[in-house]
Amino acid sequence: MQFAHVKYQFLLLLSVLPLTSPVHAQAVADAPLKAVRIAPGARPPVIDGRLDDAVWRTAPAVDDLRQREPTEGAAATERTEVRVLFDGATLYVGVHAFDREPSRIVARILERDRVMETDFDGAPKFGGDDAIAILLDGFHDHRNAVVLATNANGAEFDALLTDEGREFNIDWRGIWHVSSKRTADGWSAEFAVPFRSLRYRPTGDVWGLNVFRIIRRKNEQVLWRGWTRSGGGFSRVSLAGHLQGLEGLPHPGRSIELRPYVLAGADRERDEDTDRITSTPRRGVGGELKAQLTPGLVLDATVNTDFAQVEADNEQVNLTRFSLFFPEKREFFLENAGIFEFGARDIFGPPPFLMFFSRQIGIAEDGPVPVLGGARVTGRVGRQTVGFLSMAADTAFDQPRTAFNVMRVKRDIGGNNYLGAMVTDRRSAHDANTAAGVDFNAWPTQVLNVQGFAARTATRGVGGDGGAARLAVNMQTGRYGISLQHLRIGDETDAQLGFITRTDIQQTGGIARWTMRPNVLGVRIVNLMNFSDYIARTDGALQDWRFGNALDVNFNSGASVTAYRRIGRTRLDESFDLADSVFVPVGPYDASVTGFFLSSNPARPVTFNANGESESTYGGHLGRLSTTAAARLGTHVAASVEAGRNWVNLPNGAFRADLVATRISVAFSTRLFLNSLVQYNALDRRVASNVRFQYIFRPGSDLYLVLNEERGSLASLSTLQARGARFKLTYLRRF
Repeated sequence: MQFAHVKYQFLLLLSVLPLTSPVHAQAVADAPLKAVRIAPGARPPVIDGRLDDAVWRTAPAVDDLRQREPTEGAAATERTEVRVLFDGATLYVGVHAFDREPSRIVARILERDRVMETDFDGAPKFGGDDAIAILLDGFHDHRNAVVLATNANGAEFDALLTDEGREFNIDWRGIWHVSSKRTADGWSAEFAVPFRSLRYRPTGDVWGLNVFRIIRRKNEQVLWRGWTRSGGGFSRVSLAGHLQGLEGLPHPGRSIELRPYVLAGADRERDEDTDRITSTPRRGVGGELKAQLTPGLVLDATVNTDFAQVEADNEQVNLTRFSLFFPEKREFFLENAGIFEFGARDIFGPPPFLMFFSRQIGIAEDGPVPVLGGARVTGRVGRQTVGFLSMAADTAFDQPRTAFNVMRVKRDIGGNNYLGAMVTDRRSAHDANTAAGVDFNAWPTQVLNVQGFAARTATRGVGGDGGAARLAVNMQTGRYGISLQHLRIGDETDAQLGFITRTDIQQTGGIARWTMRPNVLGVRIVNLMNFSDYIARTDGALQDWRFGNALDVNFNSGASVTAYRRIGRTRLDESFDLADSVFVPVGPYDASVTGFFLSSNPARPVTFNANGESESTYGGHLGRLSTTAAARLGTHVAASVEAGRNWVNLPNGAFRADLVATRISVAFSTRLFLNSLVQYNALDRRVASNVRFQYIFRPGSDLYLVLNEERGSLASLSTLQARGARFKLTYLRRF
């Protein structure tokens, strides 16, 4: 599990601290930026990273970026200028990131989609380089936006922000171009974004715009708008500034994109019954179609859907009694995935309730299931955000051919609130399951968010008819924060097209934070946190209670250290086998945990992260320790080694489980990449490797070569279990 996603594993829910600090508003007047149309006959800028084209001098600039960190509201220590031009086909953004010490600019990333990442709470976060990000809200709906980012190497990054950061989808991939150059006074970048790659109102001449820069050696974060710590941040689309002057934009029309593919390869697998290796050729032809039905409403269709290029899942050891949760990595399901978000996620572990989880389509417990095809319609219709998805999967692993259908509607209420509804349906000739619900998301003030949902499920046959509901309140200022929630999931609730961690619960909990900024010994932030949780069955019988405290220290360099202690008690109503190895009987158990997290300065060429936990529970002891060392060798090569040890010592048995993962990434250019992942799971005695070569020979068109291998058995790690090779070519044609 990546460190960024587990850093706040201890933050379960409930606490009560008084919120006495006043909410202070952003103090800078919201003056807009004027976009300038390139005059007829004038030459558009050459996208080479240099802002020396004459046309750039015709565009005014914004340069009043202010700090969010380390000094809220102070002027940025290094100036940034941003200009916007456009013509009948393309939006151009020019950035000049001044720096009085250009030799100290950190620029090691060259690979695509590495400039930014998601923080532990899902918010946008920069990686280890100096970088800049541009937010574009084409519908000016104050909710959703496209994010484009780059660094001094011209590395490309794009993402989608949904519902003011409820989802930051870093796996979305747009068609655009950027180039960067070092200069004597810093670095500069030029973005060229075709209008047909964006979604916008053709009659609107005002877009939402924000600019976010990281000056890495100072760990300084500066924004044009939304820099306040109380309810602010880059993901708050409603706090973005205004980009004016976008008149006479091309009407989106019914533009069409075709992306066919051809696939060739072969698999070798060991038959468990005969212990013989069998070979199977793999060939395929298919593709995807994208068409704009109306301005802002897009149809995506796919046939013979293939995911050969998708990276393998990370190995995990399950030391809980609940199912593991693996994130979606398949590109077709990731675009506009935030529209289909309904339910509740957890910062530290699997989500307690999701009505729709796309990995239920095309992935079974025994392996991948052929996806015959399907279609998705997503986008904006007036003040509504809508999403419709229909897919079909073929027979596999004794599962019949199955249809999957999802409908989602969200209605804008006021400035940045919504009221929504959703229906999912999984249906075959033998069974059917339907879930339906309503939800809302409201911002009564800039710092206060209230959200909730209510849902019902129905299943053909016995059981599966139940409900779930949640109400959550989150209030965050620069000094204090409090989050509270109550969640209820019925004992018969079954969302077969979604994900449910556990049923028959009612859970009340929260977390409170008090932040200090001592400015001594290189310390920037000290967070004191209190958290607790109370979980009972729906009939009121206690299942779990937890209470704890944490100390989180963040340094000016970007390094951090966290220590926490939690006490509690849990009751098992059903026995289970821990990691399929040790029997744990029914009964009540004390549960106390002590743990830590460490993270080094992300600007260094070599970084180190570690986290560990010692837990007394189930009448014995569980321990976890994980470390990751990563190095960037210049701009082209990155390598990391993650080693984890899990040990169990319970009355009915003991074992040790080690995980080791090595990653090597080679970026030959911003278009040519080689990535390898080799993982060792000592508990299963398995070595799995995944090697992927990708060449982007034109924007949206790719060549992939993927090699997979799995070895291991109780007898020998060298025993070949499976091996596969795939050659895949995709080609984008726009009409």
